[in-house]
Amino acid sequence: MHALSAVLVLFGFWLLLSGFFEPFLMTAGAVSALGIVALARRMNVIDREGHPIHLGRSALTYWPWLFVEIAKSAWDVTRIILNPRLPVSPTLVRTKTTQKTTVGVVTYANSITLTPGTISVDVSHGEILVHALTREGAAGLLSGEMDRRVTRFEGSA
Repeated sequence: MHALSAVLVLFGFWLLLSGFFEPFLMTAGAVSALGIVALARRMNVIDREGHPIHLGRSALTYWPWLFVEIAKSAWDVTRIILNPRLPVSPTLVRTKTTQKTTVGVVTYANSITLTPGTISVDVSHGEILVHALTREGAAGLLSGEMDRRVTRFEGSA
């Protein structure tokens, strides 16, 4: 299933980049995608973690939520920067991870870093060390909403 999905994704990407829909060129693109996946299977690099197609449906709910959170955080950081008093209160906090897979923990850490005003500094022993621009930003992270959503995204909840 992962191999078939990889062929379809690669061929779709090829079509998107090439923009050619002539039979010979489409056949060449399909053969190229098949060859790449055959080589990847021989190298044993197509697996559940390397090509996580099982996350597809849950991504349709998680990504829009994450984009909204990024926009809200970007607005907050913009207000802080434009404020003449520059009301920052840099804070380091540790947040627990409830994800069961490496993909889940990495998704959580990357989601934190993608959100303006926070950055994942260290990931170890079921915790993420996070630098937040403000105490309010740290408190928002510690509420656990992002952790719960990432856990649901990975399918652990």
